[in-house]
Amino acid sequence: MIILSVVSCLTLLAHARGNPAPTMTYDTIVVGIGAAGCTAAATLCKAGKKVLALEAMDRVGGRVNTVPFSNGVIELGAEWMHGQQNSRIYDLAIQNNVSVLPQELSFDVYRSDGSLSNNETLNDLVTFALGVVEDPPEVPEPLGQYITRRMLDYIKTKYPELQSDQDYITEVLNFMDLVINNYESSNSWNDVSTQSRYDELEGHQHMSWHKNGYKTLFEILLNTYHNGPGFPTLDLQLRKEVTRISWPQDPAEDVVVTCKDGSTYRARNVIVTVSLGVLKERHASIFTPSLPKEKVVAIEKLSIGVVDKIVLSFDKPWWPDTAVFFGFVWRGAEKSKVSKEDHWTTRIFGASTPMGSENCLTLWTSGDHAKLVETLPEDVVKRKVMELLRKFMGKDIEIPEPIGMLRSSWYSNPFTRGSYSYDNVLTPQYPTARATLAAPLLDRGGSPRVLFAGEATDNTHFSTVHGATDTGFREANRLLPQAKL
Repeated sequence: MIILSVVSCLTLLAHARGNPAPTMTYDTIVVGIGAAGCTAAATLCKAGKKVLALEAMDRVGGRVNTVPFSNGVIELGAEWMHGQQNSRIYDLAIQNNVSVLPQELSFDVYRSDGSLSNNETLNDLVTFALGVVEDPPEVPEPLGQYITRRMLDYIKTKYPELQSDQDYITEVLNFMDLVINNYESSNSWNDVSTQSRYDELEGHQHMSWHKNGYKTLFEILLNTYHNGPGFPTLDLQLRKEVTRISWPQDPAEDVVVTCKDGSTYRARNVIVTVSLGVLKERHASIFTPSLPKEKVVAIEKLSIGVVDKIVLSFDKPWWPDTAVFFGFVWRGAEKSKVSKEDHWTTRIFGASTPMGSENCLTLWTSGDHAKLVETLPEDVVKRKVMELLRKFMGKDIEIPEPIGMLRSSWYSNPFTRGSYSYDNVLTPQYPTARATLAAPLLDRGGSPRVLFAGEATDNTHFSTVHGATDTGFREANRLLPQAKL
């Protein structure tokens, strides 16, 4: 701490004299302090390495964002742990005696005329549709096309009476499109490939941190949980936007990281954990020398989508306690009457009850319509989603006005530019794209100088927090040859 204080004084003195601040040197610099960055930094610090962690936002967590709201907390980003077996984050919770609870994602489905759909039938169709994802065809094709074909065959066999109601079948297929988009963060279920290496962990797929909040994971990772002391060899700096990473070919030279405020830092290597969306937007300006062609192609061909939330708080719950999700299925005739400017409301697939705050409802949207919602005025979004709730759920319930609203903005946030990655229809043509993205940049001596982590670099657990933490651990251990991966 004394050394850092002296350096700070020297920095202030240099600025006062009009001289550039001295460049500080570390073993490793970690860029981005989300799940991957925190894991990488913590792993290196435990090994005694001096680490600088630079985060452009004013908080740790990246695309995990726990916010105090109403009578608890809500998650504006990642909501659940997906699986329990071989999950680094589930194990950390259990090891630290943090309670996590399973949340069964049951559906009550409402139609746009205010009536309850046949929940048993629709839940069965949704379960079937999600199940066929695990049984892909031999020849890859768009996921929506495949699910549609399989579901029509399933309806023909199990619900032959529905074949005479083509309007209902269309409504169900449109609803399933939205469900898949909210799983994948895609704009259309036909943007997603049936061929995917995603591997679901065993155990419950929706484990909630409930009132503890997902933020607890980062407190555990950074050794600050229950007023822990942190790591003495970690220098974590917020509001530090990295604008340039100069990586050397000469084994004797350092990596130099430059920030928007003009500060520069040196290290033997740097672990870059920014999102795929940020890499797409800025890789050409950040890296010197430029990234190799094969890595640029991987960045261009991989996809990151958008899932956004609109969270409303009320004085008390007014919704039925019969389900976790309330799905919204539009009748064709009513959907066609929605104005063009309000069409985004038809792409909200439903509302859920978050476990962190029982007086709240979370409405979910995705894709291009989520991007649009991020740009709309607060009062417009609030008014329109309340109209939506009353249209679908207000037939037999008097729905009060909300007392508060929060919403996410993962696409317009310049430090995320999206929610998480998915396997698009180009995946079969670029099967090694994620591995290529993960490959480190080496100097002439073969030593890794720029390393890449983050959910998009995980071949089998992309799009998840546990996948992101695994990649941070992977890259840190690449620098610790004696450690076990």
